[in-house]
Amino acid sequence: MLNKPRWITRVAGALALTAGLTAGPAQAADQELLNSSYDIARELFSAYNELFAEHWQAETGKSVEIKQSHGGSSRQAQAIIQGLRADVVTYNQVTDVDMLHERGKLIPADWRDRLPNASSPYYSTMAFLVRQGNPKNIHNWDDLARADVSSVLPNPKTSGNGRYTYLAALGYAQKAHGDDQQAIDNYLRTFLGNVAVYDTGGRGATTTFVERGIGDVLLTFESEVNNIIAEYPDGGYQVVVPKVSFLAEFPVAWIDRNVQRNGTEELAKAYLEYLYSEPAQRLIAGFNYRVHDEKVQAEFAERFPELELLPIEAITGDWETAMREHFANGAKLDQLQRR
Repeated sequence: MLNKPRWITRVAGALALTAGLTAGPAQAADQELLNSSYDIARELFSAYNELFAEHWQAETGKSVEIKQSHGGSSRQAQAIIQGLRADVVTYNQVTDVDMLHERGKLIPADWRDRLPNASSPYYSTMAFLVRQGNPKNIHNWDDLARADVSSVLPNPKTSGNGRYTYLAALGYAQKAHGDDQQAIDNYLRTFLGNVAVYDTGGRGATTTFVERGIGDVLLTFESEVNNIIAEYPDGGYQVVVPKVSFLAEFPVAWIDRNVQRNGTEELAKAYLEYLYSEPAQRLIAGFNYRVHDEKVQAEFAERFPELELLPIEAITGDWETAMREHFANGAKLDQLQRR
């Protein structure tokens, strides 16, 4: 069994963990900010927070302490609706931000129009992490429906990461089988039946695959699999990026009601706007996420293979349809998982 991933050990040693929140420096700061984020973003935002704090100090002369709350993004959104006074959210699915408007009236309906790229400063796609030598010869989505392949992925019910994976598999099946709905359903039923473990979030899935040694393939973000490769250069893991996959956007928003109550509106907006700056885009690309800045794109071009990324519109029409027809209780996902 492998030891605990070094990035977890490093971050845990550097940061204090209290009640699920990752606190910043112990000394008092002029201002505080709470970022509610998705499960596998701990390392990215630990680094970004330092970058932003330096920028904010230079711009305003004020110090800032940035705290983090991490988990499956759907659960994170629910915590805010129930009273967690986060100033900003940095999630991995649009619907989890929409929830803050639809169920909590905490942000306006047009939140996506407030920042560039529909308020998504970076993006990714779904990829496979296979074991040394790729013994099961896994190269594409169809291999995940073979009887001899077992997979690990986050639960689509609790994780945007898991929903992206399901939708990527659905998009592949639609391209492979056209209008043959029975063939599409048969593929998805077998694909889901081959899942050995459904973890609640992306980091849990990584732990299951890496530490517990379960499964032939880990299904998660391209960024996560590349980070694992970097952390375990001697582990023999291999990255497989299918030629057709899903466009995974990472939406961000400040929480209007909370920043007004907390007196952090200017700080919260600046924190998210700086994600689009060249230094931040370069930092994000270094964590193996795809970015929009053209200069940074060119610098990291060799790291990101060209592929066809299917937007939600090409698969289900929109997120509302996807949630209603596939992920709601009793919908397609539940139907396909029935034995």
